[in-house]
Amino acid sequence: MLYDSLKTQLQAYLQRVNRPFELVASLDDSASSRELEQLLLTIGGLSDRISVRLDGNDARKPSFSLRRTGAGDQPQSLSFAAIPLGHEFSSLVLALLWTGGHPPKVEPGLVEQIQALDGDYRFEVYMSLSCHNCPDVVQALSLLSVLNPRVQTVVIDGGLFQHEVKARDIMAVPSIYLNGELFGAGRMSLEQIVAKLDSGAAARDAAKLDAREAFDVLLVGGGPAGAAAAVYAARKGIRTGMAVERLGGQTNDTLAIENYISVLETDGPKFAAALEAQVRHYGVDVMSQQRAVELIPATEPGGLIGVRLENGATLKSRSVILSTGARWRNVNVPGEQEYKNKGVAYCPHCDGPLFKGKRVAVIGGGNSGVEAAIDLAGIVQHVSLVEYNEQLKADAVLVAKLKSLPNVTIHTNAQTTEITGADGKVNGIKFKDRVSGDEHLLPLEGVFVQIGLVPNTEWLKGTVELSRCGEIVVDAKGQTNVPGVFAAGDCTTVPYKQIVIAAGEGAKAALSAFDHLIRTPAPVADAAVAAQVRQPALA
Repeated sequence: MLYDSLKTQLQAYLQRVNRPFELVASLDDSASSRELEQLLLTIGGLSDRISVRLDGNDARKPSFSLRRTGAGDQPQSLSFAAIPLGHEFSSLVLALLWTGGHPPKVEPGLVEQIQALDGDYRFEVYMSLSCHNCPDVVQALSLLSVLNPRVQTVVIDGGLFQHEVKARDIMAVPSIYLNGELFGAGRMSLEQIVAKLDSGAAARDAAKLDAREAFDVLLVGGGPAGAAAAVYAARKGIRTGMAVERLGGQTNDTLAIENYISVLETDGPKFAAALEAQVRHYGVDVMSQQRAVELIPATEPGGLIGVRLENGATLKSRSVILSTGARWRNVNVPGEQEYKNKGVAYCPHCDGPLFKGKRVAVIGGGNSGVEAAIDLAGIVQHVSLVEYNEQLKADAVLVAKLKSLPNVTIHTNAQTTEITGADGKVNGIKFKDRVSGDEHLLPLEGVFVQIGLVPNTEWLKGTVELSRCGEIVVDAKGQTNVPGVFAAGDCTTVPYKQIVIAAGEGAKAALSAFDHLIRTPAPVADAAVAAQVRQPALA
């Protein structure tokens, strides 16, 4: 099951285990149980601190739990109703390390917050082994169970326990249930989950942020543009802050990245982790899980600019770089919001396996839409691709591949008018033929929306100049119409929304912000709170 090279790598990791624990398997006579048994016995053979038992009595089979056995060890309740390979292999490795006493790479304050959670929490998280969004949620909930004995977590492979998926009408992963009720769907970070459990966290966080000293450069947004800007600014030796919802931005939701110069191939989550590592290496003050809601321009030349956050805190800085990126565009027809995560989906890689053997539609004929249709065709019964324009906009090689598939139907000149449903889930899609005017209804079980991106700039209306598409208007140096405010990446008017372009624009915006700082003396009133700009020791 595990290649020799992977066994060697896993054995090296397991040397960090310093406390004994056991893996307790609940099995039946199925092939999946035999596969899980083989995996657990292999793991047990790689460390003398890990023992394996095959006498578990969990109702879900196959499954296994991780139980500490050392004297005085705090109990934990963490189990996997899954064979955690694929995207979840890293979740398994971390669960083994954390259970075995290896400390997590989490801020001490967050660890204390988790340990102080007051209540009894039983989480069930449904995931897919092909979902690249799921590991973040699985690892977050696993860590909650490791750190707090009042938190129980069960990780469930929706493909392995399809009867549960059907009973709960789960049509998107990850899906999180808390004490039997739906808690959340889609990617959630550890900080987001803890904040949702700890009702007083937002107020405490806001007070801490309000007390922050003013920055020289404040980044709003943490994708490739924001990360590059943060690195370039910090290397100038100036006080750099970064308010982000999630570091890495859209790259967290990207699979293969094969066109970033000097990196032959990587995937989105790895790329996002590398961005974060480099940003933190330079000592940038990263404020995670922070959504900006208002930009407050300086009241005088060289004065401090304010950024008000959703939790009520206001950060201040001598210059600001906006790099808020973009998000999936909604098709904005009746039924889309009502049936989101109940048949309406946006990630074919994550949610495609939940529609195995069913009929689905893909809205959008660009590269992302055609790629999604090709991907889904290998899983589902039938794919209908619905494109508004007369021709598909995707690359010719992708269109040719799509047309070669026997279970795909292409509808062009088709305007989606409604996503229909019954009993709380999708049952069809309506579209109008833009040539004949005829209305059509396609009975199906899932709709994947793939029609591009919209910039995250609504909160800036009336403050900075925006294009008719909502993009921030910038000049050749990344400067907006507001003095001291710069912008970079997918939220701007710069064409070609690519990672490498966003990174370059972020670097340029940081250099422009630095140039602005050295040419704009701080007002006397701000001198005590604005860090002095120094000439860089590094280029």
